Amino acid sequence: MENILEQKSKIKVNNLVNDLVIEKAGAEALVYFSNYINITDPETLVVSTTNEFNILNHPSKISAILNLSNVNNIRYINKFFEKTNSKLEVGDTFICCFETIHARKERQSLHNIPILGNLIFGIEFIFLRVFPKIWGLKKIYFTITRGRNRLLSKAEVMGRLVSCGFKIISEESFGGLKYVVAEKSKAPEYNFNVSYGPLFKMQRLGKGGKVIGVYKFRTMHPYAEYLQDYVLNLNGYEVSGKPKSDFRLTPWGRILRRYWLDELPQLINVLKGEMKLVGVRPISQRYFEDIPKDLQELRLRQKPGCIPPYVSLNRKSSVEEVLQSEREYLIQKTKCPFTTDTRFFFKAIFNIVFRRKRSA
Repeated sequence: MENILEQKSKIKVNNLVNDLVIEKAGAEALVYFSNYINITDPETLVVSTTNEFNILNHPSKISAILNLSNVNNIRYINKFFEKTNSKLEVGDTFICCFETIHARKERQSLHNIPILGNLIFGIEFIFLRVFPKIWGLKKIYFTITRGRNRLLSKAEVMGRLVSCGFKIISEESFGGLKYVVAEKSKAPEYNFNVSYGPLFKMQRLGKGGKVIGVYKFRTMHPYAEYLQDYVLNLNGYEVSGKPKSDFRLTPWGRILRRYWLDELPQLINVLKGEMKLVGVRPISQRYFEDIPKDLQELRLRQKPGCIPPYVSLNRKSSVEEVLQSEREYLIQKTKCPFTTDTRFFFKAIFNIVFRRKRSA
């Protein structure tokens, strides 16, 4: 008799959990979650909370967490992800959801009205997206909103997850929300130096393999650097050698890259002696590992430069053309160390001004 009552009780609890998930996320989302976690398993915690203590104070062992509350309403996002990470073991699953900037704009009733819709959303964007990232204005924003309803990009939320020790497994949209399935892979990095401003530094390889901070104008969303492997594993490289279908780029970032305007701050690196005007472009450790060994050795002998060889030689920006241009430049630089950079510099200026050479 007791076993029958226990079974009925479990069935009732399981039905309540499923009903909660369907009510908050929908039936399609429930099917999606079931591909990665067992919703009714005793070690699965299903919550709808913006307070990490509701997860930390759970008395039982947890191997999967599903949070149905929007990340947009969490006051301290990284802190929430870090505490969630601490409650799980490596390999355990965490599923969260958020509303992207694009989804928020589509949800606004006035977004289809020309000019007016963009103007209203522009004001909302400045208050909900820009204010939280600027010292001084941040306090005004959080006093008024208490951190709720924040505008967040897909790249920022997923990048924050990776920085907090999670690996992105899957993503899907239901009912205007983006759901992300993540797996704990390590402890959080506790990165307190993330840049939100228009100017930031990228970690790149310099002469002799030394890691240098290369200055650029921001063309990607904050925390985008944590998603390099995810984007490459998902879409691979474009012909130009850049990540394909890179959602980390901002709309204005594409324009800045088109005309190399994002690279103007690299002149700071030139003044610091870490780079020069002409030379192979500074690249990440990940990209460096993907290029031929002979080119790796040649690259490490020289400082990287602001103007890449493929511009001077008027070549296409495909991976093959870029690498071949770098190889030709580096060989010539070895043979003629004092005149090569000057020749390549004036060739580049000619191609940019008269042949209208542009970035990919």
